[in-house]
Amino acid sequence: MANLLADPDSGLTPAQLAARHGLRVAGERPSIGRYSGQLWRYRHFISAYAHAKLTASFSNARLGQLWQVLTPLTNAAVYFLIFGLVLEQSRNIPNFIAYLTTGLFIFNFTQVSVQQGTQAISGNLGLIRALHFPRACLPLAITTTQFQQLLGSMVVLLAIVVATGEPITLMWLMLVPAVLLQTVFNAGLTMVVARLGAKATDLKQVMPFVLRAWMYGSGVLYSVNLFAENLPGWAAAVVQFNPMLVYIELARISLLENTHLLNDSLPLTWLIALGWAAVAGLGGYFYFWRGEQEYGRG
Repeated sequence: MANLLADPDSGLTPAQLAARHGLRVAGERPSIGRYSGQLWRYRHFISAYAHAKLTASFSNARLGQLWQVLTPLTNAAVYFLIFGLVLEQSRNIPNFIAYLTTGLFIFNFTQVSVQQGTQAISGNLGLIRALHFPRACLPLAITTTQFQQLLGSMVVLLAIVVATGEPITLMWLMLVPAVLLQTVFNAGLTMVVARLGAKATDLKQVMPFVLRAWMYGSGVLYSVNLFAENLPGWAAAVVQFNPMLVYIELARISLLENTHLLNDSLPLTWLIALGWAAVAGLGGYFYFWRGEQEYGRG
């Protein structure tokens, strides 16, 4: 009797003992609230890791981080030659150079985030197996890296817009919330492809074809009015809900004077942009959290 009174753990099952002493199953998925708290505590790690990835990505190139601007500019020059001069799409679009460059820079932000997101888990297995941290740090770091690159690209884009004759107006301020909504959308989408890519490693081979088709369906290279002119009414109505078309249109309407929205309704376009940010951001985060305990396992 004296021994039982002296030992409060006596007679408890293993599960009860673990609960009494605060022990948890190794690799157990935390509640989404606790997981979010962990992510917030690791915000400095996300920022530092993103900066390190950005620096390392151009460390072996002679021009360094200048390539983050040169790459989309080179693509813009090629597409201008094909679509602007050869296919003469510039005839129907005032200031085609700024129109094209805006579309490419905005689409590139999402495109690279998704491409790299497919390997956020599968490409960092050593780090995942060696250290304990919320795995969502990795896709969020990718989004942060691309956001940093976009900020540098925006300086060049604004210079192009002004150099091609566009005035500086208060509408430019709309670019800030548009890019922030796209960043939330990118973060959610990157978490989705990160979880998918953790198991289906061939996803990174398929994704370039998906993204190329997405680009052609987002009015990056030609007037969005072609959708209304050449598609059935129901198909044109569906296209206007394409998230990349929406974010690109908001950027163009912010920077370019003679730009018209596909649906001719700025409030509706903002509503769609907000809806996609909420659905992708929250949905992608919840979807990624659901697989937290699987990442890094064979």
